[in-house]
Amino acid sequence: MSGRFDPASDHRLPEASGHDVEVVVRCSEGCTSSLAADALRSLGLHRATDVVGGFSGWVAVGLPAELPR
Repeated sequence: MSGRFDPASDHRLPEASGHDVEVVVRCSEGCTSSLAADALRSLGLHRATDVVGGFSGWVAVGLPAELPR
């Protein structure tokens, strides 16, 4: 995953224009995304974060969610 956010990588996402890009990582329960956000921060993406409680927490507090068709 980190290569997708590395501005120098040939495989980077177009949105990964520098190390100041905001990245919000999300997983089901929030554990894996916390580890991923920490790994991205250790690579210099200081604005990387995750959603507390993951997608389940998002839905539990009534935030909008739509499943792909």
